[in-house]
Amino acid sequence: MAKTPAKPVRTGRKIGQKVKKTKLKASSRRWLERHINDPYVQRAKTEGFRARAAYKLLEIDEKHHILKGARRIIDLGAAPGSWSQIAAKVTNSSDDNIRVAAIDFLEMAPVPGVKFFEMDFLDDAAPALLTEALDGPPDLVISDMAAPTTGHKRTDHLRTMHLCEVAAHFAVEVLAEGGHFLAKTFQGGAEQDLLTMLKQNFKQVVHVKPQASRSESVEMFLLAKSFKGRQTDV
Repeated sequence: MAKTPAKPVRTGRKIGQKVKKTKLKASSRRWLERHINDPYVQRAKTEGFRARAAYKLLEIDEKHHILKGARRIIDLGAAPGSWSQIAAKVTNSSDDNIRVAAIDFLEMAPVPGVKFFEMDFLDDAAPALLTEALDGPPDLVISDMAAPTTGHKRTDHLRTMHLCEVAAHFAVEVLAEGGHFLAKTFQGGAEQDLLTMLKQNFKQVVHVKPQASRSESVEMFLLAKSFKGRQTDV
């Protein structure tokens, strides 16, 4: 995987553009201005990624090398597909030899080499569909899932943390030995029971906040490296 350049690629759009006053609320106009002037957004357009989130995964990989050697990847909360784009590239996945399975309840345009399921990961049928789409256990489970926001911070936090916990237990059930798990979480963080479970099953567990994650965001990522393998009863 190529290293992330230190500086954003220049595009034809100038930084510092203002959004004309329309019927947009002031808060909406500020968000739009921030978005169109975001160097990661501009860079994603230049480099062919569907979203700026691609650089979060690339920056985490640059430090922790979780993509290296990955033969199969499962992508949870995949839409609009930038992580799936990276996953398909590093696994050399193709439509004739699927090595990436992805899921989201939102619609996602097809990504070559990715088997996509438009459904809720919490659906009882989802885990089996994802694993059956691949010809063996994944080496990496990545999750950018977040619950739809309600506006109530505590509720939103708990709902997204629940998704993180479900994703973690799924990873422990399906990962190949030595595999890795990466999931979105929030500052203030993962529940202690979840961290304990991950530390029992992986050799290293850390919280990561890549530079591509906006500084004002409470978003972080929970990374569990080197799965020890499923315990078997004697």
